[in-house]
Amino acid sequence: MIEPDHPQLSIGQQCKLLSISRSSFYYTPKGETDQNLSLMRQIDEQFLETPFFGVRQMTWHLRNEHHLVNEKRIRRLMRLMGLMPIYQKPNNTSRPGRGHKTYPYLLRGLRVDRPNQVWCSDITYLPMRRGFLYLVAIMDWHTRKVLAWRISNTLEADFCVEALNEAIHKFGPPEIMNTDQGSQFTSFAWTDRLRRSGVRISMDGKGRFLDNIFIERLWRTLKYECVYLHAWETGSEAKAGIRKWMTFYNSASLRPSFYVVEGNRFC
Repeated sequence: MIEPDHPQLSIGQQCKLLSISRSSFYYTPKGETDQNLSLMRQIDEQFLETPFFGVRQMTWHLRNEHHLVNEKRIRRLMRLMGLMPIYQKPNNTSRPGRGHKTYPYLLRGLRVDRPNQVWCSDITYLPMRRGFLYLVAIMDWHTRKVLAWRISNTLEADFCVEALNEAIHKFGPPEIMNTDQGSQFTSFAWTDRLRRSGVRISMDGKGRFLDNIFIERLWRTLKYECVYLHAWETGSEAKAGIRKWMTFYNSASLRPSFYVVEGNRFC
């Protein structure tokens, strides 16, 4: 897809034309042992079922599955995956960057009854045959359509801002954008783009899984219907697989006409 020696277009320009982050081009499936990659996949699957599991509970679970692991190892892998258990102290991937401002949660009691009223965004871990990637998606709360997405091999904010720019370019800015308090979403690049577009910024409470429930459901469906059924070798394969599934999801998903966010209930 990308020609490193192209006479006219740089690698960065080609990545922009293909709507992928530049870091994804340099992805090499190295870094973790096969054993750790297998553990990470099991952690990811279990976390979908029990998102309240912290390091200690996840370690116990894996030991019960006859894996010789300690808490230090599981803590490192969960941090690498960007997993934050409910009601636990957030790990580094869900902690605001130093000096970054956080914002209040604006959705409680709000009747969401039209497109572009509320968007949400989140990042998830994608296991591959010999490595892993990260996926960010931007969803409309009313239609539950995925408006834009990007994959990357790092947790830098750039690929999140690229997805945000695409969504705003295609659909116009929303009234409210809701995310967690991760460093990508408290970064200047992300919040400045929203402020310049006149978007009100909403952020989940620390460790509150249900504040962004619809995109959490998206991750669960995506992984069981697509990600866990494949063993992608490259970032290009992963991108093609995700694109195909997102197209199916946007065309096939049934969505409510409206709902109200009240406490932890979604009506």
